[in-house]
Parts: sequence; structure tokens; C-alpha cells
Amino acid sequence: MKIFIDSANLTDIEEALKRGFAEGITTNPSLLAKEPKGSFESHIGAIIDLINKYKPGIHLSVEVFSRDKEIILKQAREFIREFGYPQISIKVQVGWGELETIKKLSEMGISVNCTACMSVTQAVMAARAGAKYVSLFWGRIRDGGTDAAMLKEREETKAKKALDDADFDPIRVVSATRRIFDESKINSEIIAGSMRSVVDVRDARLAGAHIVTVPPKFFPDMISHFKTDQVVNQFLTDFEKWLS
Repeated sequence: MKIFIDSANLTDIEEALKRGFAEGITTNPSLLAKEPKGSFESHIGAIIDLINKYKPGIHLSVEVFSRDKEIILKQAREFIREFGYPQISIKVQVGWGELETIKKLSEMGISVNCTACMSVTQAVMAARAGAKYVSLFWGRIRDGGTDAAMLKEREETKAKKALDDADFDPIRVVSATRRIFDESKINSEIIAGSMRSVVDVRDARLAGAHIVTVPPKFFPDMISHFKTDQVVNQFLTDFEKWLS
């Protein structure tokens, strides 16, 4: 399992990178908005500095902040030029209009991470358009089946058979996407995001995600186990008794 850091917080990113397990970092406008106000370019530059200090060459996803295709293309080119980081991917949200933009960016040799995917068909179409990565939002897929505010949209979508109840099960969505990718020899990688627990992280990988991007608050729980603590304490206590 490849683990990415889902954060724009410099302290959290540094603490994770120092420990060596992370293979990438994903950011988005909402994560950046949680940080102190400042220069977008400077903040991404600081993340790249941390990567170069601790683990050069790992993945970095930076998201555009527009739905206008011309602005997306402009921002993508600016990000590539401004940051000069070879392993950068440009995050572009999934959508009918965005597919054309993903295709153009891919043809320009720019790595695209198609984000906010909630369904199998979204992920497949984005990958076929040229996205190197497709990000399926695990927790939000599950929310889609229960969100009261989306009841009307959910029922309309089910009525026209664009989705059914199984499409709100993230295990089913990720595993079906991975099966199609493997059987069709689609080279795009599946990133599972929107993790809500350590159990989600485990299940996302078992469902077939190539990569799981994880909020840093879950890392301590991922490495901890109460039986580990018990056994290590027993070892140390037994050895101290033997020495005395």
C-alpha cells in the first residue's frame, strides 16, 4: 500500500516525512484554506522544500481552483512552471467539461489527478481521458447514500438508473473500478481519499486502491496497538528484573 499525506499543514507534513513511510502528498483548496493566510505559491514551495529535504522525488498533487477550462489550463501551466517539481500532478475535478481539459493536459505531458470521483463510471471516463490518477472519495461516497440534503438528487439519479444503492458502498465502488482497470489494462492508479478512520484506510487498500491518502491525525493510531504496548512493557520489565 502506498500512503500519501492528505494535508497542507507544514508541521504535519514534516512530521510524517521525517518518519519515511509516505510516498506522496495531496493538497486541495479546502486544506490550504485551513492554513494561515499567505501566498499560495510560497506555501506550495514550502511543501516542496520539505519533500526535497526528507524524501526527494515523491508525488505531489496540487489542485486548480476554477471550473473554467481555459483558467484550468492556464493554472496548470503556471503550476508546472512556477514550482518546477518533476513529480507534480495537477488535480482537476471530474466533470463532463473537465474531461476535455484532462485530455489536453495529458497530451501536453502534464500528469493529472482527477479528483472528487464518486462513481465507477466517473473514474473510468477520467482515466480514459488521460488522468494518471483518479481520486475516489471513500467517505463521501458513503455519505451519498445517507445525506438528507441530497435526498432529491439521490432519488432522481437512482430513478434514471445512473446509480443504484451499491454505488454508495465505497468498497464496491473501489473494487469494481480496480477490476475494470485491471481487466482493461488501464494504467491509471486509484487514489482513495476522504478517509474517516484507520479502518477506512485498511479497507480502501483491500478493496483495490493503489494509494490511500490519509489525514495526518490518523497516523499515530495506524502505528499503535495496545497489545504492542503490553508486550514491549513486559519485555522491558522482565529484562530490568534480570539485571537487578
